Amino acid sequence: HSNQLRQARAMGDYLIVGVHTDEEIAKHKGPPVFTQEERYKMVQAIKWVDEIAPGAPYVTTLETLDKYSCDFCVHGDDITLTIDGKDTYEEVKTAGRYRECKRTQGVSTTDLVGRMLLMTKAHHSNIDEDLDYRKHTDNFGKGPKGHSPWTGVSQFLQTSQKIIQFASGKEPQPGDTIIYVAGAFDLFHVGHVDFLEKVHQLAEKPYIIAGLHFDQEVNRYKGKNYPIMNIHERTLSVLACRYVSEVVIGAPYAVTADLLDHFRVTLVCHGMTEVVPDKDGSDPYEEPKQRGIFQLVDSGSNLTTDLIVQRIIKNRLDF
Repeated sequence: HSNQLRQARAMGDYLIVGVHTDEEIAKHKGPPVFTQEERYKMVQAIKWVDEIAPGAPYVTTLETLDKYSCDFCVHGDDITLTIDGKDTYEEVKTAGRYRECKRTQGVSTTDLVGRMLLMTKAHHSNIDEDLDYRKHTDNFGKGPKGHSPWTGVSQFLQTSQKIIQFASGKEPQPGDTIIYVAGAFDLFHVGHVDFLEKVHQLAEKPYIIAGLHFDQEVNRYKGKNYPIMNIHERTLSVLACRYVSEVVIGAPYAVTADLLDHFRVTLVCHGMTEVVPDKDGSDPYEEPKQRGIFQLVDSGSNLTTDLIVQRIIKNRLDF
């Protein structure tokens, strides 16, 4: 989604993103995983978006484009159809007010949902005994020991070019407050956005660096079959957020003196989630606590990656 918005923004000067209501989505596609309020907030947090149009109609008409003074609309190169099989962009295409951007290869909502459903199928049973699971391990590219096999399902191929396109490219300036946050940021969602927004409000000129842990590390402290998104997908998701200035790919689990000195960190923040001890039983935030620069931040949101997976399974059953 972020990559589509990035491409769309590059085609013009001002990007307005129409977001459908829950009712519209349920009618044309099936039950949404996130509420419309969550989706409005999430889209607004993506750095290429200038404005959102809440409750946008499922079929984009010239009337909608005119209402928001838009010259044209942009969609990915996959066709979307209404419930009765019509191209939802027919009218704007005919009028020559339609442009297309490339679909991001190897990642889609359907693909991520597939990984979650796969995950729930295996983790209720003893993996060693589960022959159905054993049969497929070869395809995952990662074994069941100490890895999340599900990130191996990903077809997404990271390139340095893609990271550059997503990165802000801005160095911290004199007077900036350099704030470090770390985590899995798996299935980057509105709970993460709420947390980062709160952290962003802590300083007048915040420069937020997000440390992302490698898949194996996330699996160690989150258990089950997390993470669902691999390190490359998580990197781009976090970089797309307007509150984040920089990402450390594969950050160490313990926030060390070296890391704090290297990035000249002023403040280290963590949300209200449990802090799992490091492999040796130590507190990963020991160093910033000793320096008196550690702060807990309440995002006010109770949404977690676990909760999203639960919503998806519930939807799947309802559907």
